[in-house]
Amino acid sequence: MEEGYQNRTAFIKGAKDIAKEVKRQASKKVGRSVDRVSDQYSKRSYNRFEEDDDDDYPTQGSQDGGYYRGDSQAANDDEGGHSDSTEGHDEDDEIYEGEYQGIPRAESGKGSLAGGPGSVTAGAQQFRDIGASEAERRKDQEELAQQYETILQECGHGKFQWSLYFVLGLALMADGVEIFVVGFVLPSAEKDMCLSEPNKSMLGLIVYFGMMVGAFLWGALADRIGRRQSLLISLSINSVFSFFSSFVQGYSTFLFCRLLSGVGIGGSIPIVFSYYSEFLSQEKRGEHLSWLCMFWMIGGIYASAMAWAIIPHYGWSFQMGSAYQFHSWRVFVLVCAFPSVAAIASLSAMPESPRFYLENGKHDEGWMILKQVHDTNMRAKGHPEKVFSVTTIKTVKQMDELTIMQCIIESDKLTEKIIRNVCFLVHMLQIRNNIVACFSPEYKRTTFMLMAVWFTMSFSYYGLTVWFPDMIKYIQKQEYESRTKTFSKERVEHITFNFTLENQVHLEGHYFNDKFLNLKMKSMVFEDSVFEECYFEDITSTHTIFRNCTFVASLFYNTDLFKYRMVNCKLVNSTFLHNKEGCMLDFSDDFNNAYMIYFVNFLGTLAVLPGNIVSALLMDKIGRLRMLAGSSVISCVSCFFLMFGNSESGMIALLCLFGGISIASWNALDVITVELYPSDKRTTAFGFLNALCKLAAVLGISIFQSFVGITKAVPILFAAGALAAGSFLATKLPETRGLVLQ
Repeated sequence: MEEGYQNRTAFIKGAKDIAKEVKRQASKKVGRSVDRVSDQYSKRSYNRFEEDDDDDYPTQGSQDGGYYRGDSQAANDDEGGHSDSTEGHDEDDEIYEGEYQGIPRAESGKGSLAGGPGSVTAGAQQFRDIGASEAERRKDQEELAQQYETILQECGHGKFQWSLYFVLGLALMADGVEIFVVGFVLPSAEKDMCLSEPNKSMLGLIVYFGMMVGAFLWGALADRIGRRQSLLISLSINSVFSFFSSFVQGYSTFLFCRLLSGVGIGGSIPIVFSYYSEFLSQEKRGEHLSWLCMFWMIGGIYASAMAWAIIPHYGWSFQMGSAYQFHSWRVFVLVCAFPSVAAIASLSAMPESPRFYLENGKHDEGWMILKQVHDTNMRAKGHPEKVFSVTTIKTVKQMDELTIMQCIIESDKLTEKIIRNVCFLVHMLQIRNNIVACFSPEYKRTTFMLMAVWFTMSFSYYGLTVWFPDMIKYIQKQEYESRTKTFSKERVEHITFNFTLENQVHLEGHYFNDKFLNLKMKSMVFEDSVFEECYFEDITSTHTIFRNCTFVASLFYNTDLFKYRMVNCKLVNSTFLHNKEGCMLDFSDDFNNAYMIYFVNFLGTLAVLPGNIVSALLMDKIGRLRMLAGSSVISCVSCFFLMFGNSESGMIALLCLFGGISIASWNALDVITVELYPSDKRTTAFGFLNALCKLAAVLGISIFQSFVGITKAVPILFAAGALAAGSFLATKLPETRGLVLQ
């Protein structure tokens, strides 16, 4: 750029000249100017377009059209060029067998584009028909898919894939943890922040909204800037805002941090499965992607275990006055960020997907990573002498350069703003094109079918998995309320209450000159009662309310009996002094309930282990569609057993049964989604479908929760109907077992 133009004015003028000259298909000088402009915007050399047809490569010594080392070595030697990967070799250096020595190029391919008389004509011909270039790009993608599968077979499956398995597993584990965090801290946070019912509902759903946005955003970006880079950015956002959320005090800031934390972690599922699949050969892909799903289960177990171990220990807290409080549930939120941090640290040592590089025309980078995979596996298997025999790999012609050139050709005016932002606009255009391509005639039917299956499965699964714990709480509440004691029209005078008052209802009582000192009130209701000359000191209350009561000449000192606990009450000459600010945490009586919630989720998450194992072992044997449809049908049938869950133990058993069966459907759906889309659109499509999944989860949770305590029939019918529809539509999808990765 600096060599071509001395200042900005000259640059703009030159760009305008380029546009005019290319339109007229003028001289060689204009073609070279176009080359410089292309380099400025796309950072790639224009001579990439020399390689119109890779069939010109030497083919001797290989069954795959010259992709493996044979007599093509001579072509490399004659070329005399080398890539960045071998830069630094002197001419006398010995090059060992298997070392990459650059991309062999046919001499005929260079003649017309190296500045000869036909160079301008050839260049103009390339940019004239974008549609023809897109067809050529598709042909390149098909050839690359076949060759890439062969290369993965040569690289083998070994240490490298297992290392990447555990690294990406940490990222998937972080996603599983994120789902459970808010649900576990909500009972504590609602008291710490004095949350109303609407605020509690929003806090429970906000993570799904964040993950919905994150899945769509990071999925689209991963097809443009790379799987590894997108995953690192998304996990970093999740870690930062998870950390902040453990310290912020206000409801609004906590809600905002959890939203952005969800946006960050939303990219993990679409990127992780796409990323890992591009290192797996066809016969290993279904099984090992299913094994990868186990880390989501491990994330749920980790969250349940940490909640069980940390939250009930209220001594793990401190406070600075009454304004800043750091209770044990905040420690739990902090600990839940560890998997994401560990994933970032581990992923920093992993390479980008070579398939992404090859799809984006970066031959050398893709070749070096595949060689790293091969050498790592061969050394681990005790065969370090085996060399990577691939010399050249098919790369896909890039449309972004063509788009830029077309814009230049069609523009009479190039403003400074367009020049500065053209790269960003090209990226956004490609993202939009990828999304539109998912609904093109080629993929429209597949996309709509997958949308229906993802929506129905998510609606039923997330709706029921949240409905189960709510039903258990409802059963516990009914049992608790059955032990409520009711007192009516009692008159109490000159009595000191210094013991816990729990689960009582007092109607039309009269209390005169009574003292309530240093006590706890839990689930207490005073209605239509009169308190005259009473003294309240050091009171901590939970689920306590005074309704239609009258307080005459009474004093409240150091209590949490705020006015919002008094509904339609009359205060006459009564005083509040040194009120406790915020909602005081005291769950000493809730230990059993807390442990029950964590234990139920622990069992429900652990129950998916058998389903994970079965799906991994059978995925490549019976096929994705049979696994998906069969598991959905069995899950549908299991829904009807929910009618018989009238006790805590019964509901827990049914939760474990449903989770263990339905996980096989999720594993099959993840695998088939990865395999149905080409590499340059894979994470975009997966992210879009995963975003739809989170939207369905929000709808399912909201609808199912509204029927808790009213009826069980409606949620069961909704879930069974959705699963039945999903299993039917799943049979209409194409089977991908045995196919190369597009």
